[in-house]
Amino acid sequence: MNLLFELLNATLETLFMVSVSGVLALLLGLPLGILLFSTRQINLLPMPILNKSLSFIVNMMRSIPFIILMLAIIPLTRFLVGTSIGTSAAIVPLTLATIPYLARMIENNLNQLPSGLIETGQAMGATTWQLFSTILLNEALPDIISTLTIALITLIGYSAMAGAVGGGGLGDLAIRYGYQRFDAKIMSLTIVILIVLVQGIHHLGDYWAKRLNHR
Repeated sequence: MNLLFELLNATLETLFMVSVSGVLALLLGLPLGILLFSTRQINLLPMPILNKSLSFIVNMMRSIPFIILMLAIIPLTRFLVGTSIGTSAAIVPLTLATIPYLARMIENNLNQLPSGLIETGQAMGATTWQLFSTILLNEALPDIISTLTIALITLIGYSAMAGAVGGGGLGDLAIRYGYQRFDAKIMSLTIVILIVLVQGIHHLGDYWAKRLNHR
């Protein structure tokens, strides 16, 4: 086995899974988080029934362990990507597991903003869209960056877990060679690479969160 090639390929697969699922989860989780926040605000878009329904779904999805979710949605994964194994297939459960987490955390990020921001924006004549795009999201951006950073770190852990059931990436390499073939060198190297990836994302996220903090 070409060790360097295998490690590089597995690392690229992990980065592919994490980046694609992270982007998809943000594209879906951000509007869902905004909807959760706005529908519970009396002075924005009060829709208590919709808010409670969405909250129930989000909480239900967050309570399902990732390994169980991954196995439970195999028919959906096959329908969407044509297979239930490999890096492309792993993106489906990775995305679905991250969307509710991001949505709830973004809702919390918005809830932590000063309550007077909404009244100030409305007093200036801002529409609901302008209120979110130019005021609320701009103020919450550092916290949202921190939330996304944690989500990406969590995705790295999930992607390694996905490797246990043929999801590819560093987790798959560690299982096939490090565990099943008792290769301590492979196991140690995959752990080191995972740590480096986590630390890199953590420091990059902290850097941008501090740089964008206007408070």
